Amino acid sequence: MGENVKTGEVLYIVVPCYNEEPVINETTLRLNEKLYSLIKDEKISNKSKILFVNDGSKDKTWSMIKSLHKDNETISGINLSRNRGHQNALLAGLMYAKNYADMVISMDADLQDDIGAVDEMISYFHKGIDIVYGVRNKREQDTFFKRFTAEGFYRIMNSMGVETVFNHADYRLMSKRALEGMEQFREVNLFLRGIVPMIGYSSAIVYYERGERFAGESKYPLSKMVSFAIEGITSCTTYPLKLVSYVGGGIFLGSFIILIYSLIAHSMSKTIQGWTSIMLSIWSIGGLVLLAIGIIGEYIGKIYLETKDRPRYIYEDILDKF
Repeated sequence: MGENVKTGEVLYIVVPCYNEEPVINETTLRLNEKLYSLIKDEKISNKSKILFVNDGSKDKTWSMIKSLHKDNETISGINLSRNRGHQNALLAGLMYAKNYADMVISMDADLQDDIGAVDEMISYFHKGIDIVYGVRNKREQDTFFKRFTAEGFYRIMNSMGVETVFNHADYRLMSKRALEGMEQFREVNLFLRGIVPMIGYSSAIVYYERGERFAGESKYPLSKMVSFAIEGITSCTTYPLKLVSYVGGGIFLGSFIILIYSLIAHSMSKTIQGWTSIMLSIWSIGGLVLLAIGIIGEYIGKIYLETKDRPRYIYEDILDKF
């Protein structure tokens, strides 16, 4: 690996994995090529690593990681005790890497994130930037529905008061200092895209073109995207609770106006009892009440989980070489 190379800061590339058997060998090959290139150019230390985090995969992902670790000193691995979800798996890798790295880059295993953007991220780090966001510059390869829902996701999040970076997922560089700041966020309900901007510190953006998935299937169908959006909103803002209050106030004001109108109409003997208006009122108010209870229940459920203070992840096995 070029034993004479001693300069540069240590880089860890953290890659969460869930059933990534079809892609992990190709991912390792491409990431290793980038790592060796950066070490050769003395941009990073020869102690830099690729850290795979196995999030309870049901296929051969972990056994493949063990084999790759055995044959290659740049490969490290963490096996979580059970499936904890992408955000927890990512956090587990980041918190482990923080202890050994000067900078950490997180990315998915599907090879859609442009590895070439790593060079520019590291250049920003050398200029003193703590957080560098990888942002897609276009979505031309996406279907209209995928593009509409994905971009709508970011707009809704921002409108709800959640500070996010538009078209940024979890492809980013973070310095050790930024990761130490993230460690102070202790919540169980994680939405890292909303937490990272809260850390503060200097930041920059690197634009890249997202490619097609090398193999396998997307881990984020529409149902998971909706669940992820709800998790993000309820984890980072109380705006939905305020919205319920605003809507309730508006309906109260409207009912007061209707009451005045009804009294005037009654005094003029123009009242006509109508089944349609009564049913419409019952269903609309009933629906609003159930929606409000559901939103409040979502927050109460999160409070319940937070008070338990359960671990966000548990390491079962750690593979590393120093």
